[in-house]
Amino acid sequence: MSNTASGAPKFRQIADQIRARILSGELRPGDEIPSERAVAADYNVSRPTATKALMLLRELGLVHSIQGSGTFVSDLAVNRRASERYTKARTSGRIYADGTRAEIVAAEVVPEVPEHVTRALQLEPGSAAIRRRRITWEGERRAETSTSWFNADLAGTAPRLLTKERIRSGTLAYVETQTGRLGAYARDRTCARKAGVDAKDLGMADEGAPVLVVEHIVYDQHDRPIEFAEAVYPSDRWSYEQRYDLS
Repeated sequence: MSNTASGAPKFRQIADQIRARILSGELRPGDEIPSERAVAADYNVSRPTATKALMLLRELGLVHSIQGSGTFVSDLAVNRRASERYTKARTSGRIYADGTRAEIVAAEVVPEVPEHVTRALQLEPGSAAIRRRRITWEGERRAETSTSWFNADLAGTAPRLLTKERIRSGTLAYVETQTGRLGAYARDRTCARKAGVDAKDLGMADEGAPVLVVEHIVYDQHDRPIEFAEAVYPSDRWSYEQRYDLS
């Protein structure tokens, strides 16, 4: 197993790696975590170090232990970062983890899009754009609603963007294949607001309830935007978490 952040204690490096697998969706609620003996062997550390790593994961609420059975991933509602979805798509050919599915509820060309969309996609005011809206489910729970916007010029070269068919590899991978434009980097920003019209798609009764909103723009190798996405999450879900040094 590879290590992370070489300056961190071994037990924290191990906990960070397992936590990353949980937050990315690779390890799902109910999945068993390797035992202390297995962790010690996999990471070539002592049993006490392995014990401290699993104890840290329990303290974070990511796993729980059942006496006589083992340690298991807890039932968490976690927002998946776009970067984690891209990594999964490029390694497995699928953008969603097992137990997660997307329902495409709109796939169309909008003749005149909102100002913030034209600004994000660097379009002229009053331009048309492709709108692809989806509801993401985790089991029977509505976990996210999101809208992806693309330049209307892609209607000819990437026609599947205009169908309500799931693109299992993800829209970005599909556009890359169809156009040769590669996603080089992305920028995200996050805010909170009232649910408004998103309440219905999220199965929420109160349009005034708070939601988390993530705006996401993917740029190609020439610094031109490929996709602008707006994802909305219920307030009872985690945003992603990240450890960082203060020194």
